[in-house]
Amino acid sequence: MRGDDRQPDAVFSYVSMESRIPQDHPLRVMRALVDACLREMSPRFALLYARTGRPSIPPEKLLRAQLLQVLYTIRSERLLMEQLDYNLLFRWFVGLTMDDAVWDPTVFTKNRERLLAGDVARGFLEQVLAEARAQHLLSNEHFSVDGTLIEAWASLKSFQRQDAPGGPPPDDPGNPTVDFHGERRSNATHASTTDPDARLYRKGNGQEAKLYHQGHVLMENRHGLVVDGAVTPPAGTTERETAVELISRVPAHGRVTLGADKGYDTREFVDVLREMAVTAHVTQHTTNRASAIDDRTTRHRGYALSQRIRMRIEEIFGWLKTIASLRKTRHRGTARVEWMFIFGLAAYNLVRMRNLAAQSG
Repeated sequence: MRGDDRQPDAVFSYVSMESRIPQDHPLRVMRALVDACLREMSPRFALLYARTGRPSIPPEKLLRAQLLQVLYTIRSERLLMEQLDYNLLFRWFVGLTMDDAVWDPTVFTKNRERLLAGDVARGFLEQVLAEARAQHLLSNEHFSVDGTLIEAWASLKSFQRQDAPGGPPPDDPGNPTVDFHGERRSNATHASTTDPDARLYRKGNGQEAKLYHQGHVLMENRHGLVVDGAVTPPAGTTERETAVELISRVPAHGRVTLGADKGYDTREFVDVLREMAVTAHVTQHTTNRASAIDDRTTRHRGYALSQRIRMRIEEIFGWLKTIASLRKTRHRGTARVEWMFIFGLAAYNLVRMRNLAAQSG
């Protein structure tokens, strides 16, 4: 018998959202991890809000929503609110009921400064690492470090001389014609009017220069989890200086190793690590200069293991740029870019921990 295609509106629903979410859905494990982290961050949230006045949207819900934006590669808060309006999975994860109204997209813009001032992203990463440490997933001895370029939300037309005299108004204020052919431009004399923290940089010889920020990641080698990160303006020595800073934050538990590519193979960098009781497992630079490490380091089996495992850090960068939409940032300024970068690293750790739990279970 053919079914009836009539679509009457039901007045009541007797099926809960909890029953709509499959028991084996990947977000179920992640929701439990996220809730545990957010509960530990409650005292931090309390310091960011006034004790009186109109209740705000809970920061826990804002962070869960932004986590969905990262995990599902949603390119804007407006599209995120559209998804949250009709997607039962998203409503369940954030903590909204069927009758709750979605927020205006500007809610994220207005709350971003508060969350930035409270360093909430780094606090969230620390809580995720605490959960990983409780599950014995972190190594205290072996680490890897590397950096990657993040394209700034600014065009080359905005990269102008800092002492340029005022001229006539542009022919098109939204997209002015700029002729910089033959002009020598450098970070010493020019700056972006859109994102002053961005720097003109190129990845290698023969490649075009663009405005970039530089992200840095410190990874533990046991399971490839991120233990720290930072964003800086790109420069020749920034990667090595930031690597020293990141490894110095690791609690001392005896001698540790630090794997890195050949860009870190300099005498100054290796000497600084040795003073910190850190063994430099960097790739030897043998093309045009002598390496700063010798067979006293390379002869050990641990060096070969570090060189193999350190390549996992490229998986982190690949995930951040393809899934977390950090190939080109949507934010301006080092502080905002770093907030999203650190939050993306915390999201990566959650995905990695869920996968590890599935493998062990």
